[in-house]
Amino acid sequence: MSFLLKDTWFPGKSGSGSPPRFSLLKSFDTMASRALRIGLIPGDGIGREVIPAGRRLLEALPASLGLKFSFVDLEAGFETFKQTGVALPEKTVEVLQRECDGALFGAVSPRLLVAHRRPPQTPRPVRQRTSCQDYSGALSPFDLVIVRENTEDLYVKEERTYTDPVTGRPVAEAIKRISERASTRIARMAGDIAVRRQKIRENGAESIHTRPLVTITHKSNVLSQTDGLFREAARAALELPEYKDVVVDEQIVDSMVYKLFRQPSTYDVIVAPNLYGDLLSDGAAALVGSLGLVPSANVSDSFVIGEPCHGSAPDIMGKGIANPIATMRSVGLMLEFLGEEHAAAMVYQAVDESLGEKEFLSPDLGGEASTEEVIADVLRRL
Repeated sequence: MSFLLKDTWFPGKSGSGSPPRFSLLKSFDTMASRALRIGLIPGDGIGREVIPAGRRLLEALPASLGLKFSFVDLEAGFETFKQTGVALPEKTVEVLQRECDGALFGAVSPRLLVAHRRPPQTPRPVRQRTSCQDYSGALSPFDLVIVRENTEDLYVKEERTYTDPVTGRPVAEAIKRISERASTRIARMAGDIAVRRQKIRENGAESIHTRPLVTITHKSNVLSQTDGLFREAARAALELPEYKDVVVDEQIVDSMVYKLFRQPSTYDVIVAPNLYGDLLSDGAAALVGSLGLVPSANVSDSFVIGEPCHGSAPDIMGKGIANPIATMRSVGLMLEFLGEEHAAAMVYQAVDESLGEKEFLSPDLGGEASTEEVIADVLRRL
């Protein structure tokens, strides 16, 4: 299993203030009937084919869980931009803030690049990617999480191009911004995940790991100010008492890339600045054979959005062969961060059983099953 955590730009219901820390654990014996409203944002391409699978999965969960779902369809993406001139309508954001407990988001066209200006106090989410097995059989088992800071670093998009007064040729430069606040929060999220995963192991879940481990990834040997601050802030955060049982390690990012692909079983939770987390997480998807298996969840202190890691895949759009597994696992992650771990476990088990039997594998995994056949096989296991 592998995960990635990262920030996003959707503020949660609590508005622009600083909400209490999001609780990742929930006591099952206190669960009563719970109504959850989920926003559905299919976006572009195969997002419109796989997000409906997420809704069907939620609707198929057993009534014994005490969960009642309602849904609201929302728009965002390149098609929305072509129709309205806006890629992310204010109405979509308002409905997510005011009405929804969580959301499922599909994908946006690669033709769309949207710059977002985040209010200073917008709750800072986290993104998590997960894949449970190397279906190619080339690697020994691994079980890892990649926690990615996603509000700053080079992705603040503060760039400029100017003419060098000596050569007369253009020069481009970009700002790399790292703050102690963002670095501390993402490190604490990594610590929270490590602690939670260890508790799950102690309750009998299978894993190759016996102790919680967080590996801080950086390039402070060269970028002593920016990555140096990230490293220092992350180490300080993970020295807090709640992480006393967590082993803390660190890797220079180039070494991290090599070891991640050669020895993925070494790692439990990896925390990284935005750029490194982006590269490591997409690369890690190759370890399991297909992006169609890898889900994510953008999680803040007050809101969660499940999102498959694949893109809009225009080359297979409309062919009925898109792999819905990443979306289904994203449903599981959304449920986890909504405090519904039992429901999430049922989703993961159904998906893993379907993949394990290999009767209904989509073409990206070497099979011939259609999107609908994969969905149906998972749903019948619930």
